Amino acid sequence: MLISNPRAIHFAYPDTLRTILNVESADQSRVWLSGWELISQQATPLWELTEAASQLGIARLCVKDESFRSPLGSFKALGAPIALMRLVMRLWHAHDIEPQALIEGRYAEMLANLTVISATDGNHGKALAAAAQSIGCHCVIVLHANVSAEREQAIAAYGARIVRIAGNYDESVAHAATLAKNNGWHVVSDTSYDGYEAIPRDVMQGYGTIAAEIIEQSTDAPAFTHVFLQGGVGGLAAGVASYLWERGGAQRPRFIVVEPRQADCLYQSAIAGHAARATGSVDSVMAGLACGETSPLAWKILEQCIDDFMLIDDDDAVDAMRHLAKGAGDDAPLVAGESGAAGFAGLCALMRNDEFARAAGLDRNARVLVINTEGATAPAAYAQFVGESAQAVAARQQAWKQSCVR
Repeated sequence: MLISNPRAIHFAYPDTLRTILNVESADQSRVWLSGWELISQQATPLWELTEAASQLGIARLCVKDESFRSPLGSFKALGAPIALMRLVMRLWHAHDIEPQALIEGRYAEMLANLTVISATDGNHGKALAAAAQSIGCHCVIVLHANVSAEREQAIAAYGARIVRIAGNYDESVAHAATLAKNNGWHVVSDTSYDGYEAIPRDVMQGYGTIAAEIIEQSTDAPAFTHVFLQGGVGGLAAGVASYLWERGGAQRPRFIVVEPRQADCLYQSAIAGHAARATGSVDSVMAGLACGETSPLAWKILEQCIDDFMLIDDDDAVDAMRHLAKGAGDDAPLVAGESGAAGFAGLCALMRNDEFARAAGLDRNARVLVINTEGATAPAAYAQFVGESAQAVAARQQAWKQSCVR
């Protein structure tokens, strides 16, 4: 299912949006996080999948692979930590805090009574817990009923206190806000709501690092005609698209947002013309995208730059995971988690439907970028879906690399 967005524009990046997200702040965030021990010192790979592009009938396909970003396993390592750092700097604004010293834990004594809290589907909570552990403050993570025990254990391993509720993601967000209010804690969430925008803005700004690296790794200009972006509450899409739009101006690529069919909040926002709620059950194997309510702040960006919104089924994501793990022809095998494979799944779904492909401008001249937002952040689930372990796929990827060197 695909709809075009009549409000999307292809002009220079508006000044009104630059006050929300901008290249300068994104680049500053990149510098601040560059020294964190849980962030790779190298840019994440930009894989060229020549065989997959040929099979799909497009000119070029590249995968920006965020599974290499951090031992945390996902792009979220760029968002929660920078938001926590900026929160501390605002709270202790008179102390002239040095960012590198902060992430290295040299202000831990000063922050011993600070507690941060967030709801999560998994990856954001793990990133926040890890950042809190490095900085030296306390962290509470609220999990809803559909978050697996495997993901819970991964978060708890970074020292977070876990609170479980029986409801869904949106109810966990509300519960986190209530706990914060009652206990004097600070919410560090990746979704905005009325009166809460500064921290979600900082989270989204952190994701600009992905776009900055894409530009640096691309030799052609413009390198891509289409960019597929995962949905969720809209933070990743806003952070990456805003950066590419500001740098590319009127020549920006066509942006397509992909969501699970049962968690269609951005799709519904495009129909309504304002930030809206999902119409489905909001339970998907794509755990990181199982969000029921659009972030209003992210929507201010997305409303003007996302050209198309589309929905995929869980089976589409699983098929995409398997395809990427196998590696078509001479393409590298890739470890992509359930949400990580969603962009590629969306591309494959469109190319199976001639009408939708034409509507999205996808043809033999299309140069497409997708982002693998996570690796096997739930290893047992990954092995169940793909039919082999992430370690086995990674070993085949390493063998592929070695064969390219010879």
